[in-house]
Amino acid sequence: MLVVAGAAVPTPVAVDPVVAGPVVAGPAAVGPVAVGPVVAGPGSGLPAFGWPLDGVPRPARRFEPPPQPWLPGHRGVDLLAEPGAVVRAAGPGVVLHAGQVAGRPVITVGHSAGLRTTYEPVTPGVRVGDRVAAGASLGRLEPGHAGCPDRACLHWGLRRGEEYLDPTALLGLGPVRLLPL
Repeated sequence: MLVVAGAAVPTPVAVDPVVAGPVVAGPAAVGPVAVGPVVAGPGSGLPAFGWPLDGVPRPARRFEPPPQPWLPGHRGVDLLAEPGAVVRAAGPGVVLHAGQVAGRPVITVGHSAGLRTTYEPVTPGVRVGDRVAAGASLGRLEPGHAGCPDRACLHWGLRRGEEYLDPTALLGLGPVRLLPL
């Protein structure tokens, strides 16, 4: 059982990541970064997931879930990139939304096991109902994401139902919590 942000996730999401070393960018240091997609655990039923940007993205802000759903927090990770960068599907799925949410362009992709990834601010290059493979182009990154310390950041989110999860857990990253045996 995997524990992500204090919540038990019954399905393992990653094994055997390749580690490239620590990455420090902007106000938050996230730690080691996996290179390339990481395959799901044996029998998990989950496909391989990878970074939503080409190369190894530099994190600008980490996942900081609120203690209660209605309180402020950061419900995803921000990854530094150049304006116009190609944003890719982290895993295979179906486009559930490609348009404006609260005045910002957002793309949502539904994956197996009830997972949904979100990407913003991204000018869509896909339409609702499109099937996408892992690594498929979803659109282009726009500048001006609030709180971004540079010209452009991709806000990458992950949800299962109404629960926000750390999207780096799809890569075998994310917070590690030791639990009593």
